[in-house]
Amino acid sequence: MSTNPHNPIPDLSQAVQRVDASAHVGVICFLQTTAAFCLGDGGVLLVRDGAEHRVQVHPDGSILCATSDGERLVTGGDDGRVAVTGADGSTRDFADSGGTWIDALALHHEGGIAWSAGRNVTARDRKGKEKRFTAPSSARGLAFAPKGYRLAVAHYNGVSLWYPNLEKEPDPLEWKGSHLDVTWSPDGRFVVTSMQENALHGWRLAPDRGHMRMSGYAAKPRSLSWSADGDMLATSGADAVIAWPFDSKEGPTGKAPREFGVRAARVTRVACHPHLPICAAGYEDGCVLLIRVSDGSELLVRPAVKGSRVTALAWDAAGKLLAFGCDDGAAGILPLP
Repeated sequence: MSTNPHNPIPDLSQAVQRVDASAHVGVICFLQTTAAFCLGDGGVLLVRDGAEHRVQVHPDGSILCATSDGERLVTGGDDGRVAVTGADGSTRDFADSGGTWIDALALHHEGGIAWSAGRNVTARDRKGKEKRFTAPSSARGLAFAPKGYRLAVAHYNGVSLWYPNLEKEPDPLEWKGSHLDVTWSPDGRFVVTSMQENALHGWRLAPDRGHMRMSGYAAKPRSLSWSADGDMLATSGADAVIAWPFDSKEGPTGKAPREFGVRAARVTRVACHPHLPICAAGYEDGCVLLIRVSDGSELLVRPAVKGSRVTALAWDAAGKLLAFGCDDGAAGILPLP
């Protein structure tokens, strides 16, 4: 970020529609053009065209994880419940673990839902058929493959690749340590996890199951976002957006990452635009930037605000709305042309 008062970066902050979520914003999802702010007090704040509607989806707990396919919002809480909420605010219970925290959620592009509670992972397909898998340890991250009905489950010492519709043992991807979040590359060739030890680890699924270790972070890179073309994985965890190249069959092996959005504050959230080579970045000091990947040029969405750490960041599917949320309940939506 430029500190030269004679050459400031362009400022879009006046165009931001300010939102008072009144609680820690853990996740933001979009239901078409409705922004759903998932909160630490168990509520969901739905915002569309300036109109707000608050729904207490988890009245007896906090929302720990959330995901959306654009039509439905699925949330998991420390009350052990999985709930589904629509853009109109209607909500229903979907599953109950009996009080065990819901640690992770994943949605399949054909309508299936998977969730984890401790070591227990459940996948329910669009017809309602359920299958269960007991992970080697607590399942911290879930992600469906971009094609097929295959689920990646992150846990201690690696990832299990599980076909819930087949009677076969999960396929292990092994690497020592605690694996947290998990993501597939958009082409399905790579699986990448964030780790407890301030690093990422990846596997090339073909042809050799080769390992890819991505380290050097100052903090845990808990926010991961693929570029629209799938050639880059943007990550948090440093005083810049760290972007690893995945535009070759080797992935980032032997290659240095790109860095952009360098500031004297740590990046806490990243969100790549769904169609354009643009990355949004949120920082621990409350700043939000839009960054053009090609040359690193920046637009200011929100200036730094003391005590207002950015904890959530999301685009709508069209890439015309950017929403952010913070740990103090401050939030906003930026409409773009």
